[in-house]
Amino acid sequence: MTSVAEPVGGARVGDGVDPAAAGPGGAAPVLLAGVPRQRGEAAAAVPDPVDAPARRPRQALRPWRLLPTPTGTPFTFCYALLLLATSFYADHGNPSEVAALLQGSSTDVTHLAQAPLLVLVASALWIAGGVTSGFALVFLFVVTALERRIGGVRTAVVFFGGHALATLATEMPVGFSVAAGSLPDSSLHRLDYGISFGVMTCIGALAGLLPAWARWPLVAAAGYQAVAGLLNSSDPMTDWGHLLSLVLGLTAWPLLWHWRAQRSGPAPLLGDLGHPALRAPRTP
Repeated sequence: MTSVAEPVGGARVGDGVDPAAAGPGGAAPVLLAGVPRQRGEAAAAVPDPVDAPARRPRQALRPWRLLPTPTGTPFTFCYALLLLATSFYADHGNPSEVAALLQGSSTDVTHLAQAPLLVLVASALWIAGGVTSGFALVFLFVVTALERRIGGVRTAVVFFGGHALATLATEMPVGFSVAAGSLPDSSLHRLDYGISFGVMTCIGALAGLLPAWARWPLVAAAGYQAVAGLLNSSDPMTDWGHLLSLVLGLTAWPLLWHWRAQRSGPAPLLGDLGHPALRAPRTP
């Protein structure tokens, strides 16, 4: 029986050594039994960068994006300036003129029957309670966040669509009740203005574009606010309008998912947005 001498570090044909793993001169690395993570094993354990899934770079936190800017969110920025101007005039203008303007902007049954489009727009130019009210502060953050996700034109559609639909849905029963004799004629001239219906609609809409950890707490907080107002019964028509506006925003989620996908493609802005169409595609 003859034996064949082998050079140290060499390998015979048929030993299962990958030629690509051979070192300089074609010599394959020697793997010692019982020694973990040797050089050859470490090289084999490194995944191919082609097969490895691509990781998105983490975006730095930018707190200033929470507020409107003239270039990033032109609709919210210009609308906020307009509301600031009307609120300043309401606080410092002639009281009789301010009262006349507010009454003329009211979306009561009489004005809706005479000039519906005019009063629906005019009523959204004022903030009930001024710039220090809760809805004014929520407007800045919620409408800004919504516009950054779906754009200015679509945000305006959501805001004014919710404002108009909720207003009509709450005022039309008043007109029918007056005609039926259930309410006095003075109900046809009730003072009704402000941005709260549009803001509540945007809250419900924005919730559908957030990750689950932020979506459901936002819906719960807004729903609690609307239901608490109904239980207090301070202004039932307005409180019903707040709840209806929130529901309108929630029911608009499929449309918002479609808009968001058109605007930014399938990659979500802040992780999984909760809809299959907005998730990053898997590579085969």
